[in-house]
Amino acid sequence: MDSWLVIFPPALAIGLAVVTRHAISALLVGVWVGWIIATGELAGGTGAAVSQLVAVFGDPGQTSVVLFTLLMGSFLEIVKRCGGIAGFLVWLQRWPWTGTRRGAELLAAGLGLGVFVESTVTCLVVGSVGRPVFDRLGIPREKLAYICDSTSAPVCMLIPFNSWGALILGLLTAQSIPGTQPMGLFLAAVPLNFYVLLTVLLVFAVAVTGRDLGPMKGAAARARRQTGAIETPGDDESRFGPASPTGQARLLVLPLAAMVGTVFAGLTVTGRASVREANLDAPRLLDYLNGASGSTAVLWGVLVALTLAGILALIAERGQPPRLLDLAFAGAGTMLPIATLLVLAFAIGDVCDILGTGEFLAAQAAPHLTASVAAPVAFLTTGLIAFSIGTSWGTFAIMIPLAVPLALTMTAAGDPVSVPLMVSAVLGGGVFGDHCSPISDTSLISSVAAGCDHIDHIQTQLPYALLAAAGTVVLYLVAGPVLAVAG
Repeated sequence: MDSWLVIFPPALAIGLAVVTRHAISALLVGVWVGWIIATGELAGGTGAAVSQLVAVFGDPGQTSVVLFTLLMGSFLEIVKRCGGIAGFLVWLQRWPWTGTRRGAELLAAGLGLGVFVESTVTCLVVGSVGRPVFDRLGIPREKLAYICDSTSAPVCMLIPFNSWGALILGLLTAQSIPGTQPMGLFLAAVPLNFYVLLTVLLVFAVAVTGRDLGPMKGAAARARRQTGAIETPGDDESRFGPASPTGQARLLVLPLAAMVGTVFAGLTVTGRASVREANLDAPRLLDYLNGASGSTAVLWGVLVALTLAGILALIAERGQPPRLLDLAFAGAGTMLPIATLLVLAFAIGDVCDILGTGEFLAAQAAPHLTASVAAPVAFLTTGLIAFSIGTSWGTFAIMIPLAVPLALTMTAAGDPVSVPLMVSAVLGGGVFGDHCSPISDTSLISSVAAGCDHIDHIQTQLPYALLAAAGTVVLYLVAGPVLAVAG
């Protein structure tokens, strides 16, 4: 469908989310209207929308994401109620700097760097550990949501050995660039991913300086007057009940370490099929990663972490299996709002794919491309697409097959464009759009994990995202001509 009408469903969902402050209803309406436009009739569109919501579970990758989100709820509930988080916080109190606002923010940011297996896992772990610390010190939960969001996807994207890396390597492999290995291209794009790097640096700069921008100043002032906590449906006590006041840090640390190791092993195991199909005599680690299933590997990692947490809790509590099962089901129940949001986010991404929303926006930007502005335009276009459809992964799948051939074609025509620079622009643009979008899955999870209102999170995060994006555009304007001359 070659019409501006294709952007109406995501635009409607975004507008409703901002006005009503209820993301689930907004996404549901967006999916429904999208299918009415796609089918051209009310009854048929309504039926197609219902069928599409069910069809989300027909995709193994999407189903794995929903499942490991629910299981992460079970894991965090068991760890919290059996004292794992309390024990970890007690251990942290040995270090005086963790009792300050600066130390607490650096702790959350550092934890975000350390848990890099998947962006959802990062958000949930950082949010669960950070909430009590931020509330005690009077730091707004919006600041915690900002840290969760800015150290989840950006950090995961810089590392090839996780679900994000597996996805990106798979997309790059599909481009079949002569004389270029996907891993080499991935690594070459990392130092050029200016938005991601600036975002992470900005988080630490904000933590160290204590400077707040825009609406975050109001949130900080409120927190200083009262507390970092606010009444929301995601409030810690209302969702989880009281945590154990004592415990052992190993109940949290050991399962998380096992999760990271299992994800790495899972990427290798799930990549065996592609290695067998390629009939490689001496396969390398890269060959396994190129065909790996990131969502399956993360699901395995969460299952191992949940199992180990249960065993350690049984040992610590001298064996109470029924209670652990109750906690596991209760924890999964607390993640139902997030799981619902994910299903709806996948569904609106699917209907945007049917309508060709991403391709339409990319086509509108293509005539304005020259070598000197190719990377900035690719960054901003990708950001607009991610903002509209609410998923960076879906945006990557649209833009990488467009950006890489475009760079090669322009270079062959005598107007050289760096392929790693274009790849980095697409990857960074996807995260930028996610950070600004009220219908983004990672931003939704960050706000729920931190226990703050979702629209408040988007509004307080927006100045930081725009600042990093402005710096990114400037750097791409400089880097484009420099890399063209160099190479």
